[in-house]
Amino acid sequence: MGARADREVEGRDGTPVGRRAVLGLLGLGTAGVLVGARVQDKVAEGLAPISAIDPTGLSDLVPGAGRFRIYTVTGDLPEMARSAWRLRLGGLVDRPDTLTFADLTEMEPVGLTADFQCVTGWRVADVPWKGVRLSDLLDRAGVQPGATHLRLTSFDGVYTESLTMEQARRPDVIVAYEMLGGAITKAHGGPVRLYVAPMYGYKSLKWLDGIEVTDHLEPGYWEHLGYDVDAWVGRSNGRDDEPPEVSGS
Repeated sequence: MGARADREVEGRDGTPVGRRAVLGLLGLGTAGVLVGARVQDKVAEGLAPISAIDPTGLSDLVPGAGRFRIYTVTGDLPEMARSAWRLRLGGLVDRPDTLTFADLTEMEPVGLTADFQCVTGWRVADVPWKGVRLSDLLDRAGVQPGATHLRLTSFDGVYTESLTMEQARRPDVIVAYEMLGGAITKAHGGPVRLYVAPMYGYKSLKWLDGIEVTDHLEPGYWEHLGYDVDAWVGRSNGRDDEPPEVSGS
């Protein structure tokens, strides 16, 4: 499914933004936009209550100056200890599995440094990530013939995403357990999240807890709101879809 002109408008920087998502943003009002950015910064620092977060995850169309914006679609930031976290891997696989955090970190680690680009315009450059290749997890489970897509779920109970099998097997698509040189915080989607380097940030699902291999596309949360399923950042934003350099541990 490609971008559809009747469902998209352009953000301030010319990037496509789903029409229904924009209408939701406008419903917040001007004060909500201005307050939202400041509140999200405070929440990320642990200085503001979660109730202050914009539950639409769209409180700021204005790009940040090298800073992350903290988005949630449920109105709070779910939290789970590493010891309690589990990743369910199932669907069209030979060996369904449930991995612990220790299981994940015992697999061959990879590191990469790449930008995080939001569809609303802001970008954080040269973010260091560490985790395991999503393709290694798929090989561990044994993908069955006829499988074409992945459905990814979050332990917030709402957020979902999708990837094609080809996208999922790129070397710059990882299941990450470290970023910025340390553990991934709950605000950034920890203890484990997806990172899809060549795509807009909404594809890098936070609070990852499930990977289901399927034979069909199931659009994710934001795609149902008008965002593109194939969310390549693109050359017009100073990026292309070529993999960044990926290293071992």
